[in-house]
Amino acid sequence: MRNMAYLILLVFVCQIASISCSNMESGTEDILLTDEFGALKVGMFSTFVKAHAEYHYRPDAAPKGNWVVSTHEGDVGSQRAWWILQENGVNIMTQTYDNPIIYSHPMVIAGDPLWKDYTVVVSFAPESTEKQSGIMFRYQNDRCYYFFGVKGDKAILKMVHHANAYRQPHEIVLAEKQTSYSSGQYLTAKITVQGNRIRAELDNGTILEAEDANYPTGKIGLMADVPTRYRSVAVTTTSTGKSLFLTQKRERQAEEDRLDAANPKMVVWKKIRTSKFGVGRNLRFGDLNNDGVIDVLIGQVVNHGPKGSYSEVSCLTAMTFDGDILWQIGRPDLLKYFLTNDVGVQIHDLDNDGRNEVVYCMNSEIHIADGATGETKYKAQAPLSKPPEDFYPRILGDCLFFCDLRGTGHDRDIIIKDRQKHFWALNDRLEVLWEGGCGDDSQTGHYPYAYDLDGDGKDEVAIGYALYDDDGTQIWTHDGKLGQHADGVAIVPFYPDTEKEPQIFYAASDEGYMRLDQEGNILKHHYIGHVQNPSVANYRSDLPGLETVSINFHGNQGITTFYDADGNIYHQFEPVQHGSMMLPLNWNGGDEEYFVLSADVEEGGVYDGWGRRVMRFPGDGHPVMCNAVLDITGDVRDEIVVWDPYEIWVYTQDDNPKSGKLYKPDRNPLYNYSNYQATISLPGWSK
Repeated sequence: MRNMAYLILLVFVCQIASISCSNMESGTEDILLTDEFGALKVGMFSTFVKAHAEYHYRPDAAPKGNWVVSTHEGDVGSQRAWWILQENGVNIMTQTYDNPIIYSHPMVIAGDPLWKDYTVVVSFAPESTEKQSGIMFRYQNDRCYYFFGVKGDKAILKMVHHANAYRQPHEIVLAEKQTSYSSGQYLTAKITVQGNRIRAELDNGTILEAEDANYPTGKIGLMADVPTRYRSVAVTTTSTGKSLFLTQKRERQAEEDRLDAANPKMVVWKKIRTSKFGVGRNLRFGDLNNDGVIDVLIGQVVNHGPKGSYSEVSCLTAMTFDGDILWQIGRPDLLKYFLTNDVGVQIHDLDNDGRNEVVYCMNSEIHIADGATGETKYKAQAPLSKPPEDFYPRILGDCLFFCDLRGTGHDRDIIIKDRQKHFWALNDRLEVLWEGGCGDDSQTGHYPYAYDLDGDGKDEVAIGYALYDDDGTQIWTHDGKLGQHADGVAIVPFYPDTEKEPQIFYAASDEGYMRLDQEGNILKHHYIGHVQNPSVANYRSDLPGLETVSINFHGNQGITTFYDADGNIYHQFEPVQHGSMMLPLNWNGGDEEYFVLSADVEEGGVYDGWGRRVMRFPGDGHPVMCNAVLDITGDVRDEIVVWDPYEIWVYTQDDNPKSGKLYKPDRNPLYNYSNYQATISLPGWSK
């Protein structure tokens, strides 16, 4: 039966793609992919992951069969767009959503980025002529691809490359022509790419041809802004093309294997159970019991909604990495592990006496607690809330950030904020020093950053798209001028050990990536989609200064971008279809750092500054939902912490401890740890 189905499909490919069966049998043409969706389960193909996949690995967002959903926007409909339905007893891939926006489109993709010259044949039926539907080819990411399809009374062939402005896609129509089709009518599209030449045709006789050199290779995909049924897909290439692809694929795997073999292996250092009080990505790390060893603080969360606008800590559990519970505040509830934002809790030696406190927000109060016992030393009511985020009389505390505003020489001042409107600066006695905000523009963003730019011993604060002096004076602002909030901000000396001034950079949501000078002038602005979770480190020693890596989410998740020290893009790829914290990893003690994409064995791994996977996680049953990177034990190199609501594992190197001079980067302090942080890793060495 399987052989008969294969022969039927082979005949379909031969007929539709105008490839003779004799040539196919003689080996002059080879199949790269064929799919009539019969192996996929009938039901929703999309996944309702929403913002949870920004910071967590979600296995349900992984590929199914040949396909994976490449985009989802915040709208519920977009996250339910793709279904496997049945038509006359046969499975079809169906896009069910009427997409109202122009900067993100429902897509599913398949194939390999190494695919070069090929022919793709797709049978599809748009249910409406109002918006575009069709096929993507030589797909780089969900913002960079070629498209052939129909819209209105035209067949369109175009090249898409990111955007020229906020939510304004950069699209170049390579060819278009009047065509005739009806809503619900099946069309057969055939696209052939060979070098720079593109030929696209419909089975009603419409033919478009063009030449374009932007994308020499890439995957294929299905994309529609109106409900559309897809019945079959076939991708073929010449025998020579197939042989070249397989050779390049083997070379890619051999390079990954070589890089992996050159690194110390991951070995499990500790495992601890958290089955009654575990969380998603809401751990904090620090020495709680003053024994000189890092401990872990597990914060469960209660979400009052809507979304993450009103969330706070509901239970705190302090543990050693030996699994001993030091103390617990609140009542644990396994169902309260879920979060898509952050809450106010940190471990910090606030009074600078050599012993850590736990600072946390609960019941609209800010608590300063003894790190070893959890007993409250003192507390104060949180600031009074302000409209429009005033559902509760006092704020719940969206985050806590420590800095030095008074010039004490220690980070004992606190920035606390509501969700995205207002923020307050407090001293270590929880008294308000000053406050700020950006009114109705929702651009206060997620997490601040502090740096003493003027050398007066007091920090300036970058928050939202503004810079504030230590006394709360606004130095400059772009609030209200940009389209979305700042997802990540930092002030960075991109050329350490030189006289070049630090610059401010933003992972700016749908505004993309920006670099500013200290006067607030925008130096670089890359409109590359919803950028977030950036990190800066020495990812490439062959390049001057420090490099930045970021990943996209809402509307175009998974696009990973590398920037040089001047803020220019030097590489971009799309390894997965979810978000990541992109945390720098000092694994082998050399001066180049890696970053962790996720802990999943197949989709995750550790990557370098060239975009190569240099390590895979072992298939040993470890948790894959969350990860963190920090130096916990042995030498100065990092451990990798992976966890889910049920257990925490810690990986270290198989050659730990390692002697000699080792790389020891200077990073964000653990007391300013957040899902919203821009992670900065400045060069340094052990003595």
